[in-house]
Amino acid sequence: MPKYLLIMRGTDESNAAMMANIDEMMATTRQFIEEMVKAGVLLAAEGLDDPGQGVVVDFSGEAPVVTDGPYGETKELFGGFFLLDVASKQEAVEWAKRVPAAPGSKIEVRRVPGSDEVPQVDE
Repeated sequence: MPKYLLIMRGTDESNAAMMANIDEMMATTRQFIEEMVKAGVLLAAEGLDDPGQGVVVDFSGEAPVVTDGPYGETKELFGGFFLLDVASKQEAVEWAKRVPAAPGSKIEVRRVPGSDEVPQVDE
């Protein structure tokens, strides 16, 4: 079965709304994860630390440049993910529509190509 990544993308406003109701959001998220486990579709789920704790390695120059987060002009930040093993993109979308998310958040659905789909380099 194909794998799909449900990428949680939030804004400063949606992240603040989530933090204002963090206990309720965590309980709802735990319940959602349990539903995915019972359905046999969840492979992994992780949240990410505050963007201010990260760094960016920028390869646009001759040598990589490391800059401390947050990420300047970025309006939507990747906050975590669910990795699902489902039969179709539509099934992944149906799960994405059920993600407990704060208003203003977005869930990006991306297929994870299998190893047989990655271009091979002749040696």
